[in-house]
Amino acid sequence: MMKGVQFSGNWLKFLAWPGLALMTAGLVVSGLSNLQAIAILLLMGGVILLLLGLSFSGKTAGAFWQQRSTQVGTNAVIAVVSMLVILGLVNFLAVQYSARLDLTETQLFTLAPASQQTTQALDQPVRVIIFDTVRNPRDVQLLESYARQSDQFSFEYIDPFANPIEAQAFGVNQAGMVFLEVDEERRFLQSLTDPNSFPGLAPPEPLSERQLTNALDQIVSDRSLTVYFVQGHGEYVIEDPQAGIQQAITGLGDKSYVVNPLNLSETQEVPEDANVVVVAGPSQDFFAAEVEALRSYLDEGGGLFLLLDPRSDAGLNRLLDDWGILLDDRIVLDTSGAGQFVGLGPAAPIVSNYGDHPITREFGAERSFFPIARPLEIEAPSDVLSTPLLLTDAQSRAEAISDEGDLTFDPEAPGDGPYVLGVALSRPVDGGDAPVDDEAPASETDASPPEEAPLEETTDSESRLVIIGNSTFATDGAFDQLLNGDIFLNAVSWLGQGSDATLSIRPKTVTNRQIQMTGQQALGLGVFAILVLPVSGVAMAILMAWRRR
Repeated sequence: MMKGVQFSGNWLKFLAWPGLALMTAGLVVSGLSNLQAIAILLLMGGVILLLLGLSFSGKTAGAFWQQRSTQVGTNAVIAVVSMLVILGLVNFLAVQYSARLDLTETQLFTLAPASQQTTQALDQPVRVIIFDTVRNPRDVQLLESYARQSDQFSFEYIDPFANPIEAQAFGVNQAGMVFLEVDEERRFLQSLTDPNSFPGLAPPEPLSERQLTNALDQIVSDRSLTVYFVQGHGEYVIEDPQAGIQQAITGLGDKSYVVNPLNLSETQEVPEDANVVVVAGPSQDFFAAEVEALRSYLDEGGGLFLLLDPRSDAGLNRLLDDWGILLDDRIVLDTSGAGQFVGLGPAAPIVSNYGDHPITREFGAERSFFPIARPLEIEAPSDVLSTPLLLTDAQSRAEAISDEGDLTFDPEAPGDGPYVLGVALSRPVDGGDAPVDDEAPASETDASPPEEAPLEETTDSESRLVIIGNSTFATDGAFDQLLNGDIFLNAVSWLGQGSDATLSIRPKTVTNRQIQMTGQQALGLGVFAILVLPVSGVAMAILMAWRRR
């Protein structure tokens, strides 16, 4: 047999060592600096020298590549390099096309649809500035979720102690203050720390998705609602902190809505700047002129929110007849026992069934409650679109209250529900006195001159009315419970004919899954885990060994 050609340059086998050195240098340069071109050259040169050194490491040129161990090693190297290339491509694609899967029960790390819609609608740069010494991971997660929705959104953490001049420019007087900056205008958003608490003792407040989205929506829509609360008929007094509706007023203020009182007996009409009129828990009848003022306001495309308790129609039946709504004087009882889990009795029905409407569409099966609520009967005319919002359980039933205010009922009687506790209604506003052809587009049915009100605004607007047979669900103490506050704020937003993105957003909470045990149960579990299980295992092992013998 012919032997391989002997190569005189055996010193070439030592090129493997400088090759390894160059490869190491290339990896170091790539990791510690931005000189990527130099790093690639070092790596390529190192690989070439390493291959040359290995090729001439044997007695015969190319003998190294003919060895079985070399072939096996080469296959292993190719497999490793292929895997690294695949992982690199996967990481590259993950950076270019990022996607996340939120598997938490309450979707803790996912923005609400309203937040996503509002952020995607940003048409100018918006920056959130947090003056704090520590970056809260949960707040960073929330802000990154906003940033993924739009390139126009960004955020920055600034240490107020390390940057006192910039903190002074923003008017920062304590750590934890959050600002929103848009078009060189700065707005205070919220404070993450309680100014009345001692530092380090009270836990910091998390960044509020609700407040942030509401602030972004004001930038997108550039529109703020003016809400009037009717006074003078026993309603809740909005200017009295003891009246019991201050949490609802604060919730409207958080959305930058302007809240004013309205005495119809003095003004005789609803102000022109009123976007929404709220009648909350009246106990006295309206005068005929006041009812007519509300009717005229609705006919002109206004939004009216009625919270009417049982046994008091406040003389508004004349207005409700136009919309096909009948107020039932009975109260709804929920005998299913669901209220006991939240400390409520049968006279405060729990609602977890909601209508398909912008006010309640995102509620799912979450719950709200309405203490002492009346049912509503709906017989809307053909020009009125009605949607039941709040429906009680099938085991609920309605019972009458005596003139003395007493309620008697049989707890064992079967239910005949569900009952409607709230309804949303709308109808188009008439374009004028001229007859309107239902088949023709609105823009073709009005011949008014261009100097008058724009035709598109008149014909496209609609009158909106929301009625709930209870007012105490929105009072202090009940407003922040379950979905009660969301129903109130959502109804006001919808009545103002703004975008659906302005609807309130539920703060996400972690469900407590801890097992509650008594001391005796904990002791028994500990004895079982520390004593019973090990002794049982040893006994079984001894038994098996004895049987084998």
